[in-house]
Amino acid sequence: MKYSTHKRITIAIFSAVVSLAILILTVSLRSGSGIHDPAGGLSFGKRLAIVRLEGEIFDAAWHAEQLRAYRLSNNVAGVLLRVDSPGGAVAPSQELYNEVAAYLADSKPLVVSMGNVAASGGYYVSSPAHKIFASPGTLTGSIGVIFSMPLYQELAKKVGVDFRTMKAGEMKDAGSPFRQMTEKETKYFQALLDDVHEQFIADVAAGRDIDTGKVRALADGRVLTGRQAVASGLVDTLGGFAEALRYLGEICDVPESSKPIEKRPAVGWREFLFESAQRRVPGLGALSRRAGLYYLLDM
Repeated sequence: MKYSTHKRITIAIFSAVVSLAILILTVSLRSGSGIHDPAGGLSFGKRLAIVRLEGEIFDAAWHAEQLRAYRLSNNVAGVLLRVDSPGGAVAPSQELYNEVAAYLADSKPLVVSMGNVAASGGYYVSSPAHKIFASPGTLTGSIGVIFSMPLYQELAKKVGVDFRTMKAGEMKDAGSPFRQMTEKETKYFQALLDDVHEQFIADVAAGRDIDTGKVRALADGRVLTGRQAVASGLVDTLGGFAEALRYLGEICDVPESSKPIEKRPAVGWREFLFESAQRRVPGLGALSRRAGLYYLLDM
């Protein structure tokens, strides 16, 4: 009788453990949040992942982390990077370029699908992809660097405000908005722009595996349509998001019925309000930018 009771308890515990394991597995598969995988997915077969790069590029941390996790994941066969961005700050664009280029080094496919705009820093990030898709009317290219500085000198005079600057280092206040630049300062900033521009040209040439001279001929800041970009060699083929995803699935041998992994960054209420206002107020994004060098389509 004691043995029978003990046996029943053992069976009950075993059943409870199995049920719990099945529940965890079901939730993981439905939510896409698994365990022991950098991509955060628990799957019985390899899947595709989608990363969306949208808006101006100011901070690369979240996107870089996602790209790195998917590259290292054994469950992810390939990544579709959807780019809809006019570009942004230089350093974050370079950081994302390096993450995309790492896929080539690891021989894991990363395909880019360009949206409405994938220009300047948006194109820079895309250039080392396995293959780039763009719609005929996509705005891309814009290989150039911009550095805008406001000048408040006349406004300060009108309101009776004067500024005194003390500095240690001749160039410490170069670009001050309260006075005109000297000829030496103009040459100094132009040298900065030229250096970063050359980095842009060299990286695009390496990412696209084309001659540097060919890139330089297109690197005057001009914007190209998707159709023009294909003709110039900056983009591989015309096609939308669905075509790019289908192509990625084919080369990765992942069936169309397999749902891709996709995560979205958490957006706080301040960011949400600002993004909503930015869509409604032309020029608000430009006013909010920090000082610095930009790979940016500034229209």
